[in-house]
Amino acid sequence: MINYWWVTRPKRKLNSVPEVLADIAQVSLDQEWEGQRNTHISVEEALEDAGLKRRGERRDQTGGGGRTYLAWLRSLGLIFFQESTGKIKLTLAGEAIINGEPPVDILTNQVIRYQFPSSFSIGRGVQVSGRFKIHPFQFLLRLLSDPRVAYLTNEEIAKIVITEAESDSADCLEFIIKRIVDFRNYGNSVLSNDFEYRYASGKAPKSQLGMFAHLEDVANTLINWIEYTQLAIRIDKHLVILENKRDEVNDIISKQLPFIERPQDEEYFQRKYGLDTKHNKDTRNLIGTKTITPQMIADQQIVKTYLQLALEKPIARVSDDVIDYIANATGITETVVHETLCRKYPHGAIGTFMTKYYEMAFNGKDEATDFEKATVELFDAAFGYKTKHVGPIGLTPDVLLISDEEGYAGIIDNKAYSAYSINNDHHNRMVYNYIANLDHYYYGNFPLAFFTYIAGGFGNNIDSQIRSIVAETQVHGSAIDVFNVIELVKKNTQRTITHSELKNIFSVDRKILISDINTY
Repeated sequence: MINYWWVTRPKRKLNSVPEVLADIAQVSLDQEWEGQRNTHISVEEALEDAGLKRRGERRDQTGGGGRTYLAWLRSLGLIFFQESTGKIKLTLAGEAIINGEPPVDILTNQVIRYQFPSSFSIGRGVQVSGRFKIHPFQFLLRLLSDPRVAYLTNEEIAKIVITEAESDSADCLEFIIKRIVDFRNYGNSVLSNDFEYRYASGKAPKSQLGMFAHLEDVANTLINWIEYTQLAIRIDKHLVILENKRDEVNDIISKQLPFIERPQDEEYFQRKYGLDTKHNKDTRNLIGTKTITPQMIADQQIVKTYLQLALEKPIARVSDDVIDYIANATGITETVVHETLCRKYPHGAIGTFMTKYYEMAFNGKDEATDFEKATVELFDAAFGYKTKHVGPIGLTPDVLLISDEEGYAGIIDNKAYSAYSINNDHHNRMVYNYIANLDHYYYGNFPLAFFTYIAGGFGNNIDSQIRSIVAETQVHGSAIDVFNVIELVKKNTQRTITHSELKNIFSVDRKILISDINTY
């Protein structure tokens, strides 16, 4: 039995969930699982072929790697084993991801509602201690929201939170807050004398892991999952709530989440846990058997390849390029690919890509060029601008936008930082190189309507810094954080925002707020 919070982690982050889900759906959906070694191995081979799992010798030929990934999806409420048939089925949340809904929204809902006990946590080979009756991720957000805590380190989560937080109660929260404060003051001396024995791993010899390594490994995975929700971020090894997400977090922690009962009944539990954000209950009739047809097999191949592509680039519509890519990758005719994509993804799946775009905005110089190129693709695919990556020219912004329909140009400078400020050097570059020397990289006749900065976040003085550039150049400007870029993309999928409206949004002469976007 595991005597601390525990989550399975074949991948430490959730980014690849859509791709893994698509692979498993293609190979094993509606197949019997228990005891079917060939199905287990087929899943493992499919994950290896897709580059999602390292190739292994599989000496015992049991498909254990495939089972691990399947358990990962079960733990998140995306699939389940049907009681009457033993076949693998998608939950509504799993279906929504396969259908191209934004995975961050769906998985955030699953992470926040994650609970001990669950059908997964009490299962064979897992067996997290029954003393935990808690929603662990909501509890972590409550800790981060309390000013006495304000942040959490990997070590604090490993040694205090996951070992001692047992319930959602206010008393438990107060107890853990006091324990964290004591730990910050006195270190390991506050741990029990039998800590090593009480919270032993049972997964590997102590000589390989050390006393705390297995706990710190779990803590790191919990942090990765919370970071995926885009509610909190790790800055200088401190997990903190993102400032512009505090209202959303406050709403989450203000609600008393109900516990889903009967975790021992997998189908009952998973169909309740695995609800997507658009449903209150799962009323599907999954009893009927289906004959696997060539069309169904082709659909699954197309869906898998499409989702793999959608994770890497923004797809806003069914284009010839996308059809050609999938037809070449799968060997399925362009006609069939076109019909399938129009049926399953008539509005594209741009939200799938935004997970990667979000991460790029915080990766500093490591992925700066990728961030620029992604912005070029995003403003083309999502908003219909003619775009050009002009950053490599030198002494230029990163992205040039052209609106033929409204007759203007715009420029974007990407800054992959969590709190970007326009220093004097960057101010001068924008004024004297980017704006004054527009004809160095733009050879058209349209006027420059605006400049904007895109970053993970901005410093407190960003508004005055923007206005200083505006006053000196008489060109409107703005700054938009990656969260509001994501909101802008979401808004645009609901109702196309015109280039005239976009010009107004990017010309506010300060940081763009969600209220500016919601005006349209």
